[in-house]
Amino acid sequence: MHDLVLRAARLRGHDRPVDIAIDAGRVSALGAEVARGRDERDLAGRLVVPGLWDAHVHFSQWARTRGRLDVSGVGSVAEACARVRAVAADGMMVGFGFRWATWTEAPTAEALDAARPAPTVLLSGDLHTAWVNTAAALELGCAPGLLREDAAFAVERALDRSPATRTELAEAVRAASSRGVVGILDLDFADNVASWATRIADGVDGLRVDAGFYPDLLDARVAAGARTGLAVDGTHGLLRHGPLKVITDGSLNTRTAHCVDPYPDGGTGMQSVAPADLAALMGAAHGAGIACAIHAIGDAATAIALDAFAATGADGSIEHAQLVSDVDIPRFAALGVTASVQPEHALDDRDVADALWAGRTGRAFPLRALLDAGARVALGSDAPVAPLDPWIAMSAAVHRTRGGRAPWHAEQSVTFDEALAASTRPGIAVGAPADLVAVDTDPWTAGTDALRATPVALTLVGGRVTHAAS
Repeated sequence: MHDLVLRAARLRGHDRPVDIAIDAGRVSALGAEVARGRDERDLAGRLVVPGLWDAHVHFSQWARTRGRLDVSGVGSVAEACARVRAVAADGMMVGFGFRWATWTEAPTAEALDAARPAPTVLLSGDLHTAWVNTAAALELGCAPGLLREDAAFAVERALDRSPATRTELAEAVRAASSRGVVGILDLDFADNVASWATRIADGVDGLRVDAGFYPDLLDARVAAGARTGLAVDGTHGLLRHGPLKVITDGSLNTRTAHCVDPYPDGGTGMQSVAPADLAALMGAAHGAGIACAIHAIGDAATAIALDAFAATGADGSIEHAQLVSDVDIPRFAALGVTASVQPEHALDDRDVADALWAGRTGRAFPLRALLDAGARVALGSDAPVAPLDPWIAMSAAVHRTRGGRAPWHAEQSVTFDEALAASTRPGIAVGAPADLVAVDTDPWTAGTDALRATPVALTLVGGRVTHAAS
């Protein structure tokens, strides 16, 4: 008798529904007459697809942001301050989501002080800027005003000294499971191995997690023999050591993404890690069997990152790759470097990109070009920068639009098959992990909005139900 049998599942490429048997966390049989199971679920012809992965998440940030003041969509300093002023709250207030690149007035501490004298911090939608009032600066030990890059990251770390609660984390895991997510690459500014080992032991165990880390932990990871992909003891196979994450440039909205051509107001952004230092870090990681996840948004930063992969032979990914020079597109496949991209950012940033990267947006978020050149593409959200919801990412990749607007550079769109392949790991086959998702509609035929909102009926991680719609 099987552990679990899913009856009447519809699989892409099969003429009729099949039964899926699961034993010891893996698919053990596919067919029309599978034996009985201790647990059986009738899918009534629902489509089943492989479990979904988000290839770039800041999970603790995402868990906390879900309860923070939403300042996305505000269009000016005055609107942001009005949003803050309208909320009655004691103590530290943290908001998230403002994007100020095209505002006519720069955010200041004085404006935020006038809106709320109590400690207040607003984090930008790309997490590369923190807007801090005077009281918050005193409490966090930073300067007041508009802080960018490393100064902003220091604010985020200071805020995380009060970590997400178990309830916040568990609710965020459940929300991800309800969207068919079975696994994430967590790139929080933390010791994610220790954090997730504790969470899993505490029952927050609905996701598979690859735990990335930053250069400050590299020596310790090397000394511990923490090779990428190695399972962490005592976590039931859910937690694995992930890649070294290195942030080499800034972001588009902060005008710090390192670009070949200047921004309209001058400057080409910033390279926060010198090429020689980047190669040294990557070489040390590669020598220890650790992959590298290199943040590079501008075309200049992307070229430097590819050069470092070429020089070191390292395995891994370029995270974001939002603007890529034509000559660098084929280098991803040639070097075996994954393009880890977040398609929803293209829709968040299309107007800013048109303004700040005028004349170059044909090679911004170049998913079609990368795939046509043979690159491996992985889709993610960069949550909380975009929602932790692969259906949103896939819709953005396929349709390149939302909200009824014309598609933005539709020539860079991908097919749904390609988007799904970039959002999943093993397929559905005998012997594969039983990480499965059943959906109520057909995503292959869904329009933009319908694909974003694809209803998920059932999610399994290793044959264990992590979400079942009522």
